[in-house]
Amino acid sequence: MILPSSIQEVNDAAKIEEVVGDFVNLKRRGANYSGLCPFHNEKSPSFNVNPARNIFKCFGCGKAGDPITFVMEHEQVSYPEAVRFLAKKYRIELKETESSDQQRQEQQAIDSLYLINQFAQEYFQTQLFDTDKGRSVGLSYFKQRGFREETIKKFGLGFAQNDMDGLLRAGKQKGYNTDQLKKLGLVTQYDRDFFRERVMFSIHNLTGKVIAFAGRIMAKDPKQPKYINSPETEIYYKSKVLYGIFFAKKAIRQFDECLLVEGYTDVISLHQSGIENVVASSGTALTPDQIRLIKRFTNNIKIIYDGDAAGIKAALRGLDLALSEDMNVRLVLLPDGEDPDSYIQKVGSEAFLTYLKEKGKDIVQFETELLLKEAGDDPTRRAGVLGQIANTISKIKNPLRRDEYVKVTRQVLGVDEGRMIFEVNKLLRRDLEKHQALEGITPPSSDDSFPTEEPGYVSNPVMAEAEMSVGDEFQEKHIAKLLILSGNEWFDQNHNITLAQYIWINIEDIIDYFDHSLYKRIVLLVIDRVNQGLDLSTHYFINHPDNEIRQFASNVMTSPYEYSENWEKKHEVFLNQLKPEENFYLDAAFSVKKLKLHKLKRVINENQSKLSSKGPIDPENENLLRLHMKLKTMHDQLARELRMVVVK
Repeated sequence: MILPSSIQEVNDAAKIEEVVGDFVNLKRRGANYSGLCPFHNEKSPSFNVNPARNIFKCFGCGKAGDPITFVMEHEQVSYPEAVRFLAKKYRIELKETESSDQQRQEQQAIDSLYLINQFAQEYFQTQLFDTDKGRSVGLSYFKQRGFREETIKKFGLGFAQNDMDGLLRAGKQKGYNTDQLKKLGLVTQYDRDFFRERVMFSIHNLTGKVIAFAGRIMAKDPKQPKYINSPETEIYYKSKVLYGIFFAKKAIRQFDECLLVEGYTDVISLHQSGIENVVASSGTALTPDQIRLIKRFTNNIKIIYDGDAAGIKAALRGLDLALSEDMNVRLVLLPDGEDPDSYIQKVGSEAFLTYLKEKGKDIVQFETELLLKEAGDDPTRRAGVLGQIANTISKIKNPLRRDEYVKVTRQVLGVDEGRMIFEVNKLLRRDLEKHQALEGITPPSSDDSFPTEEPGYVSNPVMAEAEMSVGDEFQEKHIAKLLILSGNEWFDQNHNITLAQYIWINIEDIIDYFDHSLYKRIVLLVIDRVNQGLDLSTHYFINHPDNEIRQFASNVMTSPYEYSENWEKKHEVFLNQLKPEENFYLDAAFSVKKLKLHKLKRVINENQSKLSSKGPIDPENENLLRLHMKLKTMHDQLARELRMVVVK
């Protein structure tokens, strides 16, 4: 078990913007950063990173937390694994206590698949460099492709001998479980090596761990496939992986563009030539998950394929998917007979990049020209082109981009703009009806008017929240928020009173009147920890075992709105008071009085009801009247302090 002191050391060292920035393309937005959420599909950024509080929050799907939480969610690993991941990143040596047998077994089960794949990668590389067959067959092949030794080692390339069970025997000697080797597809059900007589390509995930392999056959055997791959496992889903993404992600962010090619050798060759923002779809049709993976780092994608018919069809397979994800897509077809690997070795990286820039075409423009060329002068086929292009344009979610494509393509097709718009709208309606049918939504009748606001839209979120709250829930929520955000801060340093202590002193007598159980629970939790001298940090609340508290903390720690710096920088208009997060002591004083005022109203009403229910000679009347006068005096005093008008 990792010691709490080591976990705290990791928390102190890990910067949320650096951790998230390894996986998400972040852009500065005032004091914070924003980007596309890696946890759900979205077109516009709702993912917020707050360096000051060292947390992230998605205002779309609600995911939130600190650096450790992010790694857990993104990499689908346990808490200890996430801590180890960050400790490795920040070069922190963890101190651990001895784990129980059960804990060790669980940890080993989680790590074993990665460890075995790492062993296999090292085994294949040893076979490549340290055996006669590996050097004469495998290494010769890679060097013929122009790969240098450092490139071969960097990408984890190797060689699988034509040995029935060489890897299996080596794995057993290392103590690896045969069933796990089979699970990863390294060994067949008949205890034979799966990869034989092939050069090997290691496939990495975003963090650089080996998750699978691909093997290219060396022998000329028409009965054998050219490439074979590892089966899908708990750590490898082919549709969610892009070859080379670990080595490319930094360059993709840097150049704000991803080059997409077909093969493993294309990626390696371009990377070796200095063009590192490149990944491969591994010869398969693009999937939505692969497109979204690219979109984490950039909105710009350039698809590079061979100039033959097969290459053109492969390019168009990913067309609708990329457009539906609101990507900016361009297509480059290489000269006949060339692929990215061969062409860059022929012309060099500078000429290659120049070719990409000059020959890149907008994907819709490319498809329009291609279909018109195929249709020739045949009027029937040319008419069919309109429907195909309209279908492509209908996949674009952004209405402004759709309009631009309608204007451009209708000129190329020589059709009326109204006709083009009609065709596109018809397809949009069809897709909408399909979606409604799947979701069980009943479309409005033809005479229904359109709503002026989208469902769920709130024009004034603050007022709406107050109106939807029950009783004094709105005020209680604000007290709980203050305790989480600033409970540790000094309210009065001269008298050694923290904000949490000040709030408790003033609301202890009304805590039983709280309407909302969550906020009451938070108040009592905070005070209990203050009394014990325990931690009240952001990390504590954002990782609290109570899901309600954890979610509430993440919500109050982040906001989709920020102060614009332009008022000060451009217009020299300055705030005449502290920002709310810096003005917590005044906020607390006001909020406590406001909450007490609300609670006093309730107590006064309850006391009034008791008075009304008593008879005129009831002996308890006198006590109730005295209490009523005292409560009214307290209420009026608070109202004056709050500068509120009291209606008599």
